[in-house]
Amino acid sequence: MLTKRIIACLDVDAGRVVKGTQFLELRDAGDPAELAAAHSAAGADEVVLLDITATHQKRATLLETVRRTAKELFVPFTVGGGVRTLDDAAAIFDAGADKISINSAAIADPSLLSCIGQRFGSQAVIVAIDAKRNRIGFEAYSSGGRVPTGKDAIAWAREAEDRGAGEILLTSMDRDGTGAGFDCELTHAIAQAVHIPVIASGGAGGAKDFIEVFRDGSADAALAASIFHFGVSSIVALKEQLSSAGIPMRLPC
Repeated sequence: MLTKRIIACLDVDAGRVVKGTQFLELRDAGDPAELAAAHSAAGADEVVLLDITATHQKRATLLETVRRTAKELFVPFTVGGGVRTLDDAAAIFDAGADKISINSAAIADPSLLSCIGQRFGSQAVIVAIDAKRNRIGFEAYSSGGRVPTGKDAIAWAREAEDRGAGEILLTSMDRDGTGAGFDCELTHAIAQAVHIPVIASGGAGGAKDFIEVFRDGSADAALAASIFHFGVSSIVALKEQLSSAGIPMRLPC
């Protein structure tokens, strides 16, 4: 049985890690390189760095921040935010990333996924879907959760896979930063709709939330930020609890 992954997320604004609630009310959480090193040493299977204002501010990803962070890591490293072209992706890979995460640019031009996937491999292309509940289901948002796209999140996940995405990074905007637990209904719906791994994000508050999203949400990985940044949960302790609950985990030797 494949092990489930625990991923630490670094939301970066102006070169600093920040964390908010439902994409708002941001507070400082520290230096990206220092936190990445700490999360890796603490047992994170992967680290994701999201430059959360790059798209909204119409600028490129902060490559120097990516370089500094990559130097501290010995686990897979994903970078997102501000990726608009094949050249943007190439620059991020050159700066040390193993994967890139794309949201707004892929919605605007889905062929970009095929272009990057053909150049660097689909395993290196993650499509980030920021989803929010509406009257009929779940809608995908772009520009760091600022712009509703009118796209059904489940249909967009299927298209992203068809276009060459290797993974889906699925964030519940309704649960983001609340500690109320992952949206298992949303996660399960996306996981059932695609054949590629789905990373659940938004709402982690404790071990039971991870257990639920792996069991009930059918997630392949789960991502969190606040509970790791602010010392609410030890990654190793979390993994031990999940393993004891029958969730397959990669534990330190």
